[in-house]
Amino acid sequence: MSGRDGEAGRWARPLEPDRAEMERIGDAVLQRAIGFVESVDGRPASDAEGITDDAIAALLSPPPEHPGDLEELLDRFDAAADRAVETAGPGAMGWIPSGGIFASAVVDLYARVRNRYVGMTDLAPGAAALEHGVIRWMARLCGLPEQATGLLLSGGSLANLTAIVAARDDRLGGQIAAGTFYVSEHAHQSVTKAARLAGLPAANVRFVPTSSELRLDVAAAARMIAKDRDAGLRPFLLVGSAGTTNTGTIDELDALATLAAAERMWFHIDGAYGGLFSLTERGRARMRGLERADSITLDPHKSLFIPYGTGALLVRDPAPLRAAHASDGQYLQDLDTHPEVPDFSDLGPELSRELRGLRVWLPLHLYGVGAFRDQLDEKLDLTQVAYQRLSAEPALEVPWKPDLTVVAYRFRPRGDDAEAIAEADAASRKLFRRVVDTRRIAISTTIIDGRFTLRICILSHRTHADRVDEALNIIIHAARGLAPGAAPIGG
Repeated sequence: MSGRDGEAGRWARPLEPDRAEMERIGDAVLQRAIGFVESVDGRPASDAEGITDDAIAALLSPPPEHPGDLEELLDRFDAAADRAVETAGPGAMGWIPSGGIFASAVVDLYARVRNRYVGMTDLAPGAAALEHGVIRWMARLCGLPEQATGLLLSGGSLANLTAIVAARDDRLGGQIAAGTFYVSEHAHQSVTKAARLAGLPAANVRFVPTSSELRLDVAAAARMIAKDRDAGLRPFLLVGSAGTTNTGTIDELDALATLAAAERMWFHIDGAYGGLFSLTERGRARMRGLERADSITLDPHKSLFIPYGTGALLVRDPAPLRAAHASDGQYLQDLDTHPEVPDFSDLGPELSRELRGLRVWLPLHLYGVGAFRDQLDEKLDLTQVAYQRLSAEPALEVPWKPDLTVVAYRFRPRGDDAEAIAEADAASRKLFRRVVDTRRIAISTTIIDGRFTLRICILSHRTHADRVDEALNIIIHAARGLAPGAAPIGG
């Protein structure tokens, strides 16, 4: 509709649809969403390579001057979204999957329509309190003290950056050039990227060696810290992983906490993947020391299955976080503070902030915490099945027992020489291609100790025993035909 509305005598307002139009738009989108969920089990696990150059070019075209047709536009989006790794499906077992709970996505629509601003609590105190309640629950889950707080962010990358900025200011003040920090080579790339964005010199990042189990070597870290102190540098930050992306390995968090305390260093734990496994008995036991961290990164969009764009940072003491990020402006003078609920803009880099808390709060209250605990326990059980079955294959080696839900595996070399290792790695590459080409499961690969390594991560809330059994059958069948020296198997 364009031009003047003759009956109302005013310019038409297409951005303010009436009830009938809102129902039409809402119904069209909701029906597609429901249809997608109903079909997701049978969708290809990966179809990203299916998109054409012409399709990309069409999607890059600018918007038109005049209105388009809703159904045609949704068709175009579906065609684009179909050509992707199916991160919402049960076959998503690459990297760290996120299934995206339906209720969370739907209620997020409502949150966005309500459009509450929660950067400053005084503008929406109830909505801010709801989000703060989610943060306090996570802090208690991780064993942090009563005064612990934090905020929801877009993901672990921004959470790690926010933590490192707080640690930098708290422990170094303005003396950044002398500051050194210590991290495992298997830590997430966002940690070292955050250090760079925080202005820390690349030469001051210390990659600590790992044990044969790929855990950060605490004794080696202590030696490196002592050496840097002797050289006049200022060790200020120690980072542990509660579940690496490569193998899901959990560092010796308690020992690292002891070292950090002795050296008066900030202790940050990247628990984006694994921290929320504290919901389970096994997770709590394996992450002893989590409660001693100065800051913890969590990703509800991983281990709580919330849609992407939902990360969290927790801090033991809010004062350093506030000191590093709080700012003021004359245009904020009308706003009051609330002692029970912090202004999230004072704790992180964002002044403009959407309400992220409802997408976490509603499913936790709707389904109960026990439903999430059961899902995580199921994934731990299924991972043990995968570990046992892959370990039983003579042609494969599974060098690391899983701490969480990642199993890393590769072909076993027929000898110790470079040629045998190269042959095994070439076979592993072929195995990856053979598995992915089935389009039933999406797995990923990495390099560990110089070896090409495949990995499977079982985490989506839609992934259950039937799909894991199918995935293992595909991997094992392909491996038996591709093993170095083996006779090819048909199929």
